[in-house]
Amino acid sequence: MSTTRTRSVFTAAAAVILAASAIGGTAAAQAAGNNDQHEGNNDSGNHKEANTALADAFNGVDRNTTWQQTSKLKLNFPTYHTEGIAYSQDHIFLSAVQITEPTTKFPAPQGGFDRTPGKGIGHLFVMDKSGNLQKDIILGEGDMYHPGGIDFDGTNVWVPVAQYRPDSSAIIYRVDATTLNVHKQFEVKDHFGGIVMDKQTGHLVGNTWGSRRFAEWDLQGKQLSTWDNPNYFIDYQDCQYVPGSKMLCAGITNLPQTPAAGGTSATYELGGIAMIDLKSHNVIRDVPFQQWSTAGHVATRNPFKITADGNHLTLKVAPDNGDEGNGTEILTYEATVTPAK
Repeated sequence: MSTTRTRSVFTAAAAVILAASAIGGTAAAQAAGNNDQHEGNNDSGNHKEANTALADAFNGVDRNTTWQQTSKLKLNFPTYHTEGIAYSQDHIFLSAVQITEPTTKFPAPQGGFDRTPGKGIGHLFVMDKSGNLQKDIILGEGDMYHPGGIDFDGTNVWVPVAQYRPDSSAIIYRVDATTLNVHKQFEVKDHFGGIVMDKQTGHLVGNTWGSRRFAEWDLQGKQLSTWDNPNYFIDYQDCQYVPGSKMLCAGITNLPQTPAAGGTSATYELGGIAMIDLKSHNVIRDVPFQQWSTAGHVATRNPFKITADGNHLTLKVAPDNGDEGNGTEILTYEATVTPAK
């Protein structure tokens, strides 16, 4: 059930002040009104976000939009299973999980879990804009080794690292995009596989396993609200904040296909992108995405970010794992749309 909360100007300002004191002012001050020139998010300060180009342009996207692949950036280092991507002025950030022991489903739930924890290593790869690896930041503790979708707020990259099973736990990390210093922000109960920073409130919004539920926290980890995802079209894998007070999420769902001759079962990867209002919690617009990677995966399978220059959209994705096809490639797609009236 959706939970809608009315925020006054005083409440929003107080939240930012409290958040700023908690972490030295850095993340909250940037969230409140820093001029972010990346990912198409340009804020004018005091919670007034003048540049709504990305939201406006995405409202013109539909299933007939023509997306052209314009480039491939091959990554020449082991990337394992890619999860989320973010861009700062100087770096490309890519989260990934390295599985060393797969999880195993229990015949019946044990201790509230449906599977073993497995083992793995969480990576946040830091690259230059040419895709050259500059640093491999290892994130996680114990059974929490699975990084998810990530977001850049103009100063910090936010990374959730969860257990690789539903109804578990996660750590929310803040990584300074300039110094690359890592700060463990807080821990949360449940598997959270994606996160964004709402720059109008200074709050964080995360989505659970399969993106079936969302939660909102202040920067100390206090849960402020939670709501069910009203949409069942796809499971969101990677999201980003969009002025004003929206987020764009991309993802995938695997649908069964009619068995081929001989009775071999198969699945179809359905990809898509959705824009969600962070105030009403409604899905404003969602569209399928019908482009495919070198290894045959739908392009929105995992890492995803999108920018707008007027009516021209540029989408970056990295759907393939490091051990399949040609390895991990960052694919660029572009489209020009007619904004919705």
